[in-house]
Amino acid sequence: MMQEGIDPSRELDSSAFEGRDITFTADENELDNAHFHIVAVPTPVDEHCVPDLRPVLGASRSVGRHLKNADYVIFESTVYPGCTEEDCVPILEELSKLTFGSDFKVGYSPERINPGDKEHTVEKILKIVSGSDPEATEEIAKVYGEVIKAGIYKASSIKVAEAAKVIENTQRDINIALMNELSMIFDKLKIDTQEVLAAAGTKWNFLKFTPGLVGGHCIGVDPYYLVHKAREIGMDPQIITSGRRINDGMPAFIAKRLVQTLIKKGKNPAQCKVLVMGITFKENVSDIRNSKVADLIREMMGYSMNVHIIDPQASPNEVAHEYGLSMIDSPLPPYDAIMVAVNHKEFMAYDAGYYEELMSNDPVLFDLKGVYSRDFSETITYWRL
Repeated sequence: MMQEGIDPSRELDSSAFEGRDITFTADENELDNAHFHIVAVPTPVDEHCVPDLRPVLGASRSVGRHLKNADYVIFESTVYPGCTEEDCVPILEELSKLTFGSDFKVGYSPERINPGDKEHTVEKILKIVSGSDPEATEEIAKVYGEVIKAGIYKASSIKVAEAAKVIENTQRDINIALMNELSMIFDKLKIDTQEVLAAAGTKWNFLKFTPGLVGGHCIGVDPYYLVHKAREIGMDPQIITSGRRINDGMPAFIAKRLVQTLIKKGKNPAQCKVLVMGITFKENVSDIRNSKVADLIREMMGYSMNVHIIDPQASPNEVAHEYGLSMIDSPLPPYDAIMVAVNHKEFMAYDAGYYEELMSNDPVLFDLKGVYSRDFSETITYWRL
């Protein structure tokens, strides 16, 4: 697809490929022609939330088979502190028969990009770089400096750079977990969370986070890498694991809340048809990796609900392959409830009338991202985190 000028992630349009001196290939032998190797593969977790290093170790093997004297290898994949030097470098040495430090050098420069954000593009985001020695750091900074206009930050060591990346998303995960826990408390107190946050946000130093599903390949995954390393050195992180537990439990909480709402209306959830709008991990992107909406759908199906899924951004084939779930092209009303799970731009224009036409008597709308106001309809039972 890239060879044909098509970005699979839909971040770039075809014009971005025009006039570029770049080759896209899956031929490992092409690495013989490169001297500056950047490894930017996924670093997921397995079904037990243990770091799955197979992609990054596999990439290390690919590079190692073609590594040459004076080459540089820079890792961008999110890992735990020590992974680059302790797990990847030995593979590079073994397969290349070269000596780390004297024959080749490595570095770590964490990827910093916000999917779907057309304003904060890669060249406009400050770039952290680090190298295996001062000379490597300077050389790596020089290369990235040709592209990054926002500036370069030179970390004192590879481990510092690795740790900086993993705590960026860990911090966000914990803050969102606090918002999710607050939303559950306020829901029982019958207080609107968004109104509470708006009031609290008038204080100059209040951090503006909101509750929601925490998925994707960063925030919902990276904390487990830090937890893994911490346990390896004999520590059992309390706050990080607590935040993960809260965020991972949100799909079950939301599904149960919907069931309670339907039962109060005298409806049998097993006889209800529900429309879920959006299955990507965030708004205005096509990426479905680690989507917590998929977990939410499974929770709803666990109550025997008939669930329909639409998403203008996601690929039906990818959703079927990744989660075994089928999407529909357009809504097939009437629905007993609608779940707006992702705030895609296509959904932002819909008004109360649109949802009223899609739903049967006593309609229910769950607005997980708080897209609409609580009083946007007199006939729809509205709920949000």
